[in-house]
Amino acid sequence: MKRPKLKKASKRISCSKRYKIQKKVREHLKKLRKEAKKKGVSKRVKKDPGVPSSAPFKEEVLREAEQRRIQIEEEKTKKREIVKEERAKKRKKEKSAIKETEPNAKKARKENGTKLQAGPDRNSKQFLCSELNKVIDASDVVIQVLDARDPVGCRCPQLEEAVLQREGKKKLLLVLNKIDLVPKENVERWIQCLQKEFPVVLFKASTQIQDKTVQAKKSRIVASNEVLDRSRAAACYGSSCLAELLSTYATNTKEEVSLKVGVVGFPNVGKSSLINSMKGILACNAGVKRGITKSMQEVHITKNVKLIDSPGVVASPSNPKASMALRSLQVEEGQETVLEAVRTLLKQCDKSQIMLQYTLPDFRNSLEFLTLFAKRRGYLQKGGVANTEQAAAAFLADWTGAKMSYHCKATESKSHPAYLSDAVVAEMQSGWDLIQLEKGNKECLQGVKCPNQASSIGFTSKGPTVGLLNVSEVSEIKLHAPTTESEAVQNDEPEQMPGELNKTEELEKPPTMPLIKIPLKVRFPIDITLSAASVNDAYDFNMDFK
Repeated sequence: MKRPKLKKASKRISCSKRYKIQKKVREHLKKLRKEAKKKGVSKRVKKDPGVPSSAPFKEEVLREAEQRRIQIEEEKTKKREIVKEERAKKRKKEKSAIKETEPNAKKARKENGTKLQAGPDRNSKQFLCSELNKVIDASDVVIQVLDARDPVGCRCPQLEEAVLQREGKKKLLLVLNKIDLVPKENVERWIQCLQKEFPVVLFKASTQIQDKTVQAKKSRIVASNEVLDRSRAAACYGSSCLAELLSTYATNTKEEVSLKVGVVGFPNVGKSSLINSMKGILACNAGVKRGITKSMQEVHITKNVKLIDSPGVVASPSNPKASMALRSLQVEEGQETVLEAVRTLLKQCDKSQIMLQYTLPDFRNSLEFLTLFAKRRGYLQKGGVANTEQAAAAFLADWTGAKMSYHCKATESKSHPAYLSDAVVAEMQSGWDLIQLEKGNKECLQGVKCPNQASSIGFTSKGPTVGLLNVSEVSEIKLHAPTTESEAVQNDEPEQMPGELNKTEELEKPPTMPLIKIPLKVRFPIDITLSAASVNDAYDFNMDFK
């Protein structure tokens, strides 16, 4: 037993135990000696007695023995040298073989290095445009995913024109995603406006789909009543309607090959989330960060339907700042600071609605808003200083992701675009089960919990966003130097609406300091005359001291 105060356990044992061990060892050795004696094996080596001195020719015998010993040693040394030579030859052969293979390996490495260097950059705009064109060429039906908060701003005329002009009579379908962030009346108006050009499907993608392995682990521990997760993020609406629509279209076309459906749109409109919701597992990478998808990816939904994920459409730098802040990757590429993006978004919204949404007091500019927002969320640096960059990133993530509720007014266009004629519209509408689509949209709207008109922020849309599809159209964008916070305050001039000019003029006036009432002392009039001046004004003590 180990003692508590000693580092090592004691080796001391009782005498009886020690004697017993020694006795067993003696018996064991005795037994081994007997067995060896029976076998005739002895450990002791008998000593060579040598040549006795009385033997005749003693000197000759010793000389012969010495010569034999020397001969045996020479043979041993020769054998050792032969073995050494053989080993040296083997080493030389191995070295020569390595030298012959080295140049070939170096050449192969150089060739591989040149191939890797010559390969396209996955983050370049040329690569993203080429991948998008591959998806359009490979697909029979193209789904353009639109953010329901700003459907017109998510439409790309260049993309629609390219799909209509491609060979094979490709069909174009519009999907309104994120309908749970828009008032129900606004969604109904947008359906009426967009259905005049293309078929529209309402959709609400699930943002809590996990990997298949995680689901398998969770399925082992299921409650007896099988309580389903019906939270706002986990619920998915419109997937059954879209799946039925595509499967019926695939059966009507009567093609042996499965129907290929390309999913396209601007970054963060919900392309990968739509595919994951249709599949039911995490088939494509999706997240709040924009530009995660870099290449096309095929996902089998049913036996006859296959969805193809694509990277986001590259926005042209000629677009307005508001649409670039929401639908381009300028912030991620470092071409625009997060503070500038937040400033442009704040200009497009009503200040009072933002104050109510984020429960913040009145602010004068974007920098003051971000400081208040940072303190509200707890984004603080050392010394309690507000981290405006982190607050700006969180604000932008709310607007680009599926969190912030804002809406744009549905505006009906009197005439179709130049690439859309009545015949093209009729062709796009044909082949689809429109009655089934209308029923599915109604069921989807009834199931989704939409926000009220008062709780949603009004946003002024800047119209369709211009996109780049060809490498030749990708022009070099000049990198703007990031502005400092002081410059941000100077450049932060909110846009003035025509009805708010008088209000802004009043706000721009410098604030007047409140008047402080100073207590005035009562001054009695002093009569200064010549007679009083001529009188002797010496002090008389008898006046006070009598």
